Amino acid sequence: MSFAAVVFDLDGTLVETAPDLHAVLAELLEAEGLRVPPLDAVRDMIGDGAKMLIRRAHEWQGSDLEADRLDALYERFLERYTAEPARFSVPYDGVADALRRLRELGFRLGVCTNKPQAPSERLLEAVGLAPWLDVVTGGDVLPVRKPDPGHLEATLTALGVEPRGAVMVGDSRNDLLVARALGVPCVLVSFGYTSVPARELGADKVIDRYDELLPALDALGGSP
Repeated sequence: MSFAAVVFDLDGTLVETAPDLHAVLAELLEAEGLRVPPLDAVRDMIGDGAKMLIRRAHEWQGSDLEADRLDALYERFLERYTAEPARFSVPYDGVADALRRLRELGFRLGVCTNKPQAPSERLLEAVGLAPWLDVVTGGDVLPVRKPDPGHLEATLTALGVEPRGAVMVGDSRNDLLVARALGVPCVLVSFGYTSVPARELGADKVIDRYDELLPALDALGGSP
């Protein structure tokens, strides 16, 4: 088998975004007179969108949120984060070189993320990765999102690639589940945002650095 496309998760996979998410979350919680979880705790809360991040931060301190209050806080979070999504965020070491090399080899490249579309696009532009990417599918542009397979399927459709010609690269169970649902091989990074270590999730390959990505793809099925 040879692959035509590689689809990436965003937070914890391509970009270290936790510092920015933590900073905006801290602003919201401090305005509410609540404690702010430490950065390491927030890393384990990331992955299901900002609304779930806010809910988990309240659960962390034993605080309940009514639906309308959660919606209001989410809107404030999204407005603030979209305005400045990359004050502290940086791509992981080797990401830009890996994307450049994949494009040179003829791969189509996409992002499938539960982060909303607007901050995803602004973040990728700000950190210089947008020119390498053909498609970005945020978590608010479809009726479903990861781990629902429809999210990845829509990304592949936009790339013009069938599932059998794609690989998913992520950092968490959501990425593995969405890949498995479509029969897509999955590579996980070991340094991302997951409460369960990547090597315990059962991915096809786990990498510790981005210079290991191409050898992992070769092992799974080769170049396009």
